[in-house]
Amino acid sequence: MAEVGDIYQFIDGIAPFDIQEDFDNAGFLVGRGDRKVTRVLVSLDITPEVVVEAAGLGAELIVAHHPVIFHPLKSITDGTLTGRVLLALAEYKIAAICAHTNLDAAHGGVNGCLAQALGLTGIGQLCQAGTDEKGRPYGIGRVGMAHQPGLSAGDYASFVKEKLGSVSVRYVDGGRPVEKVAVGGGACGSMLEDALTQGCDTFVTADLKYNQFLDAKALGLNLMDAGHFPTENVVCAPLVSRLSKAFPEVEMCLSAVHAEVYENV
Repeated sequence: MAEVGDIYQFIDGIAPFDIQEDFDNAGFLVGRGDRKVTRVLVSLDITPEVVVEAAGLGAELIVAHHPVIFHPLKSITDGTLTGRVLLALAEYKIAAICAHTNLDAAHGGVNGCLAQALGLTGIGQLCQAGTDEKGRPYGIGRVGMAHQPGLSAGDYASFVKEKLGSVSVRYVDGGRPVEKVAVGGGACGSMLEDALTQGCDTFVTADLKYNQFLDAKALGLNLMDAGHFPTENVVCAPLVSRLSKAFPEVEMCLSAVHAEVYENV
């Protein structure tokens, strides 16, 4: 029977934890490595609702993207949200493995899944950060050709909203038809110049600031903010599939309760 440590080693094999950004805290964050696992819940985040969901399913492990522990802790009490989540994990005896910027950068990770979700072809890296111990290139962001070249920025924004299930897509029209697209799951607004260097006319990402929209318009780049959750949650279902193939004896579940946190009026 598989153990928590086995699943950690598998994830480390497809998205090595040593390629994570310096600021990050990805890894095996909660639990015992030798705990037997019969059921795993995969979610973008580990929220109180996700912990209750995992407990109800009888899952011994949650695999998430965003780290459940990010900043150093001086205490773990029910006085903070992080403390309540960690206490619940401990009380339910549920382990937590979080693959964050390593899964952003690795082949087949967040950004590859985002590019595929938008139907990009000829997919390549937006920015290569290096190669891992197996010689595989990694880096944040991907580029590719649009599924239907020639769409206007507005029409492409509507397509992105539909494909990702975004609540909304904020965008600026850079004045060019959509041909070559860069994608960056989550907050990748700092990579505008990388998208332009790659010859892209369109960049789909999230968490953009006002000045970044101004810069993009002046630079002639179609810039689209499709939301943090939709641009990263695309990795969860494929990760369930990969884990299921690697551990057929373990039931892999996709969170049914975790969704976009905000609404639009």
